Amino acid sequence: MMYFEIGDHAELARALDSLTGGLEAEKVPEGVVFDSKLVANELVINVLRHGGGRAFFRAELLGDELLLCVRGENDFQPPAVSCCSSVGDECGRGLFLVDAVCSRREYSQKDGITVYINVKK
Repeated sequence: MMYFEIGDHAELARALDSLTGGLEAEKVPEGVVFDSKLVANELVINVLRHGGGRAFFRAELLGDELLLCVRGENDFQPPAVSCCSSVGDECGRGLFLVDAVCSRREYSQKDGITVYINVKK
């Protein structure tokens, strides 16, 4: 299991490097490593932007799935259903991309946003 506390973009970059290095060491397929980095980046940036304060992020391989949990210091709750913003909008695609890549997404007060990515691709 990998655990990170992230307060800014520099810490996020270091966490993403550690995440991808750890997944590569576990022989996770390259496409899954890329998807995991994309998902973690989108979720943590959303927490930093909308969740206030620091983001808390953990990643854990559980059989054929990679579990990613991201939460913030406040109780920001993402929408249950994501939609893609219009072409001219600057924001509004992150959660849509996350949902497109993950097999499922959940939310709890304890763990924040939890997503599952299928590792066997």
